[in-house]
Amino acid sequence: MADVNRGNRPLSPHLTIYAPQLTSMTSILTRITGNALIVAMFLIVWWLLAAATGAESFATADALLTSWFGDLVLFLSLWAMWYHTLAGVRHLIWDQAKGLDLDTAYKLGYAVIGGSVILTILTVIII
Repeated sequence: MADVNRGNRPLSPHLTIYAPQLTSMTSILTRITGNALIVAMFLIVWWLLAAATGAESFATADALLTSWFGDLVLFLSLWAMWYHTLAGVRHLIWDQAKGLDLDTAYKLGYAVIGGSVILTILTVIII
């Protein structure tokens, strides 16, 4: 017999009670930073190609990358690189079947976030 109440039920009831967790957010952020690094790589390759092409092309690319917007993009790319690297190390730890309990997973998540911020600041200070 057909379920007559089917139209009154939500399609995805789990979405009404789901709360984002640190582990899921860091996983999503790992994917986002990976894609953002691809965009940053294209900017840097464009800058290098412009330098090889000629002074006029290089002036345009250099003006963008040395502007406040370019500085912001490169700074965020540096953070994304550190974040993506540390998240990769976390996944290598998980691949060894270690740190899979919830407490350790959260500690590793906070370590990835905090470590990426600290390493970014240290890199900017050193360079």
